[in-house]
Amino acid sequence: MKNILFVLVLFINGQNLILFAQNDTIPKQNFTKNNSFLKRSAVPLTMIGTGLVINYASGSIGKENIQEKIQSSLDNFHTNAENYLMFAPTITMYTADLLKVKNKNDAFTQTKYLAIAGIANNLITFGLKHLTNEERPNGEPYSFPSGHTSNAFVMATVLHHEFINSSPVLAYSGFAFATTTGVFRVLNNKHWVSDVLVGAGIGILVTDLVYRFEPLKNWDPFKDKKYHSLIISPTYQNDQLGLYANLQF
Repeated sequence: MKNILFVLVLFINGQNLILFAQNDTIPKQNFTKNNSFLKRSAVPLTMIGTGLVINYASGSIGKENIQEKIQSSLDNFHTNAENYLMFAPTITMYTADLLKVKNKNDAFTQTKYLAIAGIANNLITFGLKHLTNEERPNGEPYSFPSGHTSNAFVMATVLHHEFINSSPVLAYSGFAFATTTGVFRVLNNKHWVSDVLVGAGIGILVTDLVYRFEPLKNWDPFKDKKYHSLIISPTYQNDQLGLYANLQF
């Protein structure tokens, strides 16, 4: 149990750092946009750095030793919850949109930035998986970094950017789902602690960069077209969770 708490503390402390750093960087007259971004970047970079140290260290702080202690405290723990929890921030965001909660961008722009961040994140994450080709604690390949975790933190960070100024509790709720996703990957013996820390850091950093530079900011094919309704809802089919969108003109 102490070792499970250790994993939770790693992530909870990381989220506390996010809460502190990002609250501290709410735009003020005496801070520039660049300074705010650099301060926010300190959190994911610290997570990535910590993960790298654990990944390549030996002894008590090495990933093998940490994983052994965690697994020795478990009794055949297994869950598939992380396969669905990772999508919770995105489902939360679109639900808030439908409920007319004040947000930063419209649904199309949210989806655009989510897609750009997701593509960039997966190119980095899966590129690193094949480059490093590290073995998972259960013996399977492509361990480093965790794709589930990086994608979960992309979705959580998009939710954060969209609602931090109007509903902070809603904005930070995504990090709870993303953190749980990462913790379950470790408890299920699918990933090392180092994998999920680096994955989380990459997901946050990539999404922050997307919102910093706002690529394709003015691209909106629906901007000058009138439509009657936009319906976005979660779907579940063939053991796969996804999103359904219906735009009616």
